[in-house]
Amino acid sequence: MKHYDGIALFSGGLDSILAARLVMEQGLKVKCLHFFSPFFGHPGRLGHWEKEYGLDIDPVDVSAEFVELLKRGPAHGYGSAMNPCVDCKIVMISRARELMQEYGASFIISGEVLGQRPMSQRRDTLNAIRRDANVKDVLLRPLSAKLMDPTPMEESGLVDREKLKGFNGRGRKDQLALAEHFGITEIPTPGGGCKLTEKENTRRFWPVLSRLDAPTVNDFRLADTGRQFWMGDFWLAVGRQKYDNEIYADLLRKDDLHFKLAGFPGPIAIGRSSREWDSESVQKAAALVASYSPKAVKASEEGQRVGVRVTQNGQQSIVYITPSRESEFAEPTWEAARDELYALRKPAKKTEEQAEPGLE
Repeated sequence: MKHYDGIALFSGGLDSILAARLVMEQGLKVKCLHFFSPFFGHPGRLGHWEKEYGLDIDPVDVSAEFVELLKRGPAHGYGSAMNPCVDCKIVMISRARELMQEYGASFIISGEVLGQRPMSQRRDTLNAIRRDANVKDVLLRPLSAKLMDPTPMEESGLVDREKLKGFNGRGRKDQLALAEHFGITEIPTPGGGCKLTEKENTRRFWPVLSRLDAPTVNDFRLADTGRQFWMGDFWLAVGRQKYDNEIYADLLRKDDLHFKLAGFPGPIAIGRSSREWDSESVQKAAALVASYSPKAVKASEEGQRVGVRVTQNGQQSIVYITPSRESEFAEPTWEAARDELYALRKPAKKTEEQAEPGLE
């Protein structure tokens, strides 16, 4: 078992870099944990980050935990789109707490800055995160530590409180000055990097959550690739390019419908639903898939038959159709997702720890 003094949540953003480096500057050994899921994270960049920022980073996959969070509904609600920011932070800090023993660590480091984000970094939500993740005695927020009561790590002398910061608010002036102090020249752009904060991605992901009986990590990865169409609870994902088709090959499940044009170049598509596909719905899906093949469209206009090969559970058939985008299958919209999400919103709940000692 390796021994680290602390483990740090590392998003790749400037605050997480600075929080880890502040603690490391005191001669303490820190392991950074980069959490990723279909919605956030870039595990492929770990090597670059380690070299650029002088950090020791491990990837941690929280895809399953995050999908479970979405399925049960975030206790602290959604943000401006489909982002459950407070509950997301609780998931990651809770996982870090579980990993403390594996890394021999005695505390957790987070780069949160008091008042920086309106949903997840207010004083009351910082209290709630610390409480719900059960990390009251082991969580250190180095960038705003001087605005909070001392933690056990500071009181014991393990961490020198005087070398921590009291950053507050949304400005970046203090962070940029600290980055200069550490010799950091590659400054990450501001922003959380979570796809769930974006309208384009919310319109893709929300139907998966609201129309499938038991959505999985695989479903959300499929929703993030290619064109997305829905007809009721029938879902059709159509590849835009070769890269999409390669991803579809990995995501294809046994009971999915696999659409591929017979005799014409064109996209691969996956049909998925929580119920059995009827023949009429298969025909409509096949016609839409064929419409994205210019050669198939031209051949149909010239009177040729166009077939789409449909495979499910190892059984293959050819469906003959007229390529058409005049279809009941439609791309989901942000407006529809927004209206359903807003209907689920609840007033921000008061927590018993809004005035909890430690953050006042």
